[in-house]
Amino acid sequence: MATAYEVIVNHSLVGRTGTVCDLKRMQGAMRLASFPHNFHSHRLRAPAVRPLRMPKGLVCRAMDASFGGSESAQVFPRLNVRDPFKRLGVSSDASTEEIREAKNYLSEQYHNHERSRESIEAAYEKIMMESYRSRKASKINLKSNLKKKVEESPPWVRAILNMVEVPNKTIIGQRAALFLLLGVWSVFNPAEGGPAFQVAVSLAACVYFINDRLKSLGRAFVLGLSSLVVGWVFGSVLIPVLPPQLLPRAWGLELPTALISYVFLWFSCTFMK
Repeated sequence: MATAYEVIVNHSLVGRTGTVCDLKRMQGAMRLASFPHNFHSHRLRAPAVRPLRMPKGLVCRAMDASFGGSESAQVFPRLNVRDPFKRLGVSSDASTEEIREAKNYLSEQYHNHERSRESIEAAYEKIMMESYRSRKASKINLKSNLKKKVEESPPWVRAILNMVEVPNKTIIGQRAALFLLLGVWSVFNPAEGGPAFQVAVSLAACVYFINDRLKSLGRAFVLGLSSLVVGWVFGSVLIPVLPPQLLPRAWGLELPTALISYVFLWFSCTFMK
């Protein structure tokens, strides 16, 4: 059987050794072990143990400082790197998603250090701002080059282009959805003489939209009817030369021609001045 001294000493060595707390526990165990115990007698006299005095300035803690204390905040090693791409550790041709993932990873890793976190955020914002400026400059250059091409084109090309005006995306989408609905209606509700009713509705819609823009019902009707005639003629010429496998046999000639006319009517009421 292990003595009281051995039990206490072994218990003190289970944790971290070399601390003041362990030293005091070992000293207390040695004092207790120095008193003999009479196991044969019925009276057990407890030895008087003199309390230990801790040196001034020493505090006996329950845990070691490195175990219970907080670790110091990590410092970003590329804190002062000027190139934002190198600071985030990505290549200059990295995608936006890759740059964002690198920023999020570094921000999470160095979130305890304020200067590191600010440096990472600043590099990300600088890359995003340069990317925005580059896209904006490319759009401006594209518009400038397109305008230059138009000015250098023949007079008849400039005359046609001057008749075209691009509205906002909402108007384009709404009118495209309307004529698409007319096309679906024509396909799923075929008539023996062709989709005459749907064609009339599409012409009326085209005239309405043009009149809303030009404020001239006569001109709107002329432009709408002209678009319908041009589209119908174009479809009548195009459909017969297409391979039969591209179109269902039940369609005939009138239905695909009407679908092509819807495209011309949509373009006329949306883009024509």
